[in-house]
Amino acid sequence: MKLYKTRLGIVLEAENQFYFLSDLDWDTLINQDNLHETLTSYTQTLTASDEYKLWLTTDVLAPLGRQEIWAAGVTYLRSRDARMEESQDAGGGSFYDRVYDAERPEIFFKATPERVANPLGQVRIRKDSQWNVPEPELTLFITSSGKIVGYTCGNDMSSRDIEGENPLYLPQAKSYDGSAAIGPCLYVPSAPIDPGTAIRLTILRNDSPVFDQQIAISQMKRQHTELVSFLFRECSFAYGCYLMTGTGIVPPDDFTLQSGDEIHIQIDGIGTLINTVA
Repeated sequence: MKLYKTRLGIVLEAENQFYFLSDLDWDTLINQDNLHETLTSYTQTLTASDEYKLWLTTDVLAPLGRQEIWAAGVTYLRSRDARMEESQDAGGGSFYDRVYDAERPEIFFKATPERVANPLGQVRIRKDSQWNVPEPELTLFITSSGKIVGYTCGNDMSSRDIEGENPLYLPQAKSYDGSAAIGPCLYVPSAPIDPGTAIRLTILRNDSPVFDQQIAISQMKRQHTELVSFLFRECSFAYGCYLMTGTGIVPPDDFTLQSGDEIHIQIDGIGTLINTVA
């Protein structure tokens, strides 16, 4: 099942049927350990209508209320290699090699809700950066009790030259206005997502593809529950939270985003998150 937050209210998609969940609070609804069962009960009592499907063409918002977005890094081999390459001259190359093999993962704060772009909205690249890329990531939704109940597409925008200059600059490279996007929905399956699920990144420039690559989430080194356990060790989340799980797709070193580029992040079973670079 899929939950959409729209300007007109919450829409539930189940088996190609669309239901309007009127008068429900988004934060209260999604922060339930039995979310799938709750949504199933709505399909048995509400009347489906294709009218609600029409809302999904122009009125979709990020599936986000008062949740923070966090992120994990260096969870794929390709990400480790890219981080080592970009920071080698600064003496930080070994940092990423060590964290890839360490027991403790890299986890960092990514964005407040106000800094997150909606589906079809604009993400940004920093004015003081010359090397910027999107990072397509499977993003977990975790309830306040620490249970993974849903998934969405995430874009962890990154300024590679700033991070490469010094690993201590990571917060500036990762967290700024328009540095994240999630959506287009919250996917709520009855069981954990299939490890064979593919993530695909396509970047269009002047309507033509300039980058296109995909990877299976099974290539991730760490388990989702492992990342969640570290995030929740000393942090609490009253409304639940989102956790981006890292990227295994990194454009080549001679590529950087430009204003007007269109970023498509597609994940099997979830959908496609589309954003334009401001």
